[in-house]
Amino acid sequence: MTTATARPRAVRRRPEWLVPAGLIALSLVPIVAGSARLTQLTTGAAVTAENARFFDSPVPVVAHIIGSSLFLVLGALQFAPSLRRRRWHRIAGRVVAPAGLVSALSALWMTVFYDIPSTVTGPGLPAIRIVLGTTMAAAIVFAFVAIRRGDVRTHSAWMTRAYAIGMGAGTQVLVFLPYTLLAGAPAPVAYTLLMAAGWAINLVIAELVIRRRARAGRRRSGAPMAATGARLS
Repeated sequence: MTTATARPRAVRRRPEWLVPAGLIALSLVPIVAGSARLTQLTTGAAVTAENARFFDSPVPVVAHIIGSSLFLVLGALQFAPSLRRRRWHRIAGRVVAPAGLVSALSALWMTVFYDIPSTVTGPGLPAIRIVLGTTMAAAIVFAFVAIRRGDVRTHSAWMTRAYAIGMGAGTQVLVFLPYTLLAGAPAPVAYTLLMAAGWAINLVIAELVIRRRARAGRRRSGAPMAATGARLS
């Protein structure tokens, strides 16, 4: 008489590069737009009402494009679990955090000091940008302070929130596209609401990711204790 041995069910895991690849693909939207802006500035394109502010003061926008591009691409790779367990994560983090600060602070400068045409903004949008830019910069500082004291979980949570804000331009394209196809160019109020929706979507997803990580961490920390209890019973 033979006894069948139950085999553990294989757990199908999502490929770890799926999330970083998706984030990089989404970040291509602002990166391509930024590259086009740099091309305008370096090749002497025609100055119009929409781009005059960039020609009058190019340093902030150039800093913003470079800082944002580095932050979005290298930040996306930080979501790969295998890289988080290697030295690469720390090395890249020393570029990601300063790049994120440059992105946030230059965005604040442009919001406050650039003369932005009414065709590319909406009521209340500058205030939203100031709040989110300040929050993004503060989140990076909080993350830095947390990792200096060895609090990896808090560091990861704040960097995830900062990345969600920085990725706003990518998500906003996905929000604007269906609206524009269905209703045409948005009115000023709708423009503000659509921009805010892009950031809101990212921040909601970020909080869900943070909570999932916390639950996974509690399960991992509780597993050894549970196993010990099983052996003692």
